[in-house]
Amino acid sequence: MKRMLWLGIGLAVGALVVRKLSQKAEAFTPAGIASSVAETAGGLIETARSFLDDVREGMAEREQQIHEAFAQGFALDAGPQPWDDEDFNGTDPIHPQEGSR
Repeated sequence: MKRMLWLGIGLAVGALVVRKLSQKAEAFTPAGIASSVAETAGGLIETARSFLDDVREGMAEREQQIHEAFAQGFALDAGPQPWDDEDFNGTDPIHPQEGSR
């Protein structure tokens, strides 16, 4: 009776090992390799699409911030200006009046 039990356990373990080895061997056939490459390429394409969606979303957010800043009358992220209107006594340093050169 013990021999029949061990024979059954041996057959079950052997069947499991053969099944797992067959699955691993399938991965190295041309069809298995093609399937693996297709899955990898699909994942890569999905990752690139996700990245591009994130970039587009960020661009739209930033564009909205810039439009809001201009609507309020100031440039976004503008630090201190190199001059104020008071520094030049009402003259425009970029477009001087004719004859003032």
